[in-house]
Amino acid sequence: MVPLLFYVLALLAEVAASGGSILAKMIERIVSFEIGPNPPKRLDKALARDVPADASFSRSRLVKLLESGAVSVDGAVLDQPRVQVPEGAVVEITVREAEESHIEGEDISLQIVFEDDDLIVVNKPAGMVVHPAPGTPSGTLVNALIHHCGDSLSGVGGSKRPGIVHRIDKETSGLLVVAKSDAAHHGLADQFAAHSVERRYLAICYGAPDSNDPRLRGVKGVNFESGNILKVQTFLDRHKTDRQRQAVFFDRGRHAVTRARIVESLGTPPAAALIECWLETGRTHQIRVHLAHCGHSLIGDPVYGGKRKLSAKAIGQAGVEAASQFGRQALHAATLGFVHPVTGVDLLFEADLPKDMVELLSKMRGQG
Repeated sequence: MVPLLFYVLALLAEVAASGGSILAKMIERIVSFEIGPNPPKRLDKALARDVPADASFSRSRLVKLLESGAVSVDGAVLDQPRVQVPEGAVVEITVREAEESHIEGEDISLQIVFEDDDLIVVNKPAGMVVHPAPGTPSGTLVNALIHHCGDSLSGVGGSKRPGIVHRIDKETSGLLVVAKSDAAHHGLADQFAAHSVERRYLAICYGAPDSNDPRLRGVKGVNFESGNILKVQTFLDRHKTDRQRQAVFFDRGRHAVTRARIVESLGTPPAAALIECWLETGRTHQIRVHLAHCGHSLIGDPVYGGKRKLSAKAIGQAGVEAASQFGRQALHAATLGFVHPVTGVDLLFEADLPKDMVELLSKMRGQG
């Protein structure tokens, strides 16, 4: 039987009074369908196979709905993925959509790298928060996007994070993709969950992470791959005493893998380096924590950087002063690549280093 998809609108939100966005209405959506012939032996796999395509559910989204008790089979709520269901069983998935957003759009300049009907890629400046949060109700990337896109942002991320699929820290600059359609949101979320999105960062760190450095040979979770590529592999979790920080663990937390290579050594002997980092996983503060773990924290990092002295003989007094006065972590999301979640086209974007990092490098090279 062709799966039947229908929607129940439980509550429609009213239009915001003064320019606010109604990106996501308060909707209870019920997706109903039958399990087809020769069903897989696991419920989660049966759902992924038979759920109607126009429901726009990613695999990760289906798992979360199942675990939250939103799935019923023949009237019984099931939350275990390994349960087997028979052919012809009627499945209902109840989805409470994001609440209405009252976030105001703000006329904030955006550096748009790419945009179509499904997604937008922006080059976020350092100092801009991605989405509103306590203490930062305005001036965020989301405020700017609402002004630019109106109601065309995906509501999957919820009322406070419309269209947001991933984040970069406030003081990190660089590329970020935002979903405009729900289909794009789910497709991008699947790619991030599968770690198939290419994300490369440029950073300026203390010292130079080199395989010839004996100090790195005994650091747990740190090794080098062919081509002098640093690999840091640990677990990350909240710090035991400072809940705003992340910390390295080996017995708990979320698996995290960072790789880095030296692009340019700064000074003789190297006092610092411009490095390229790429992520196998994407955890909060991952690059910053991992580089600090191996003794090469980012210049300007107020949380993980520590107090480091640089040699004026190596990079000049102007370079030392520029590094000590740099007002943020020297980290830039320079490359972002993924498969377009709707068209299937491979996309790759690059963003040049921002002015502040270019000037810092110039002074540390003795050119400033």
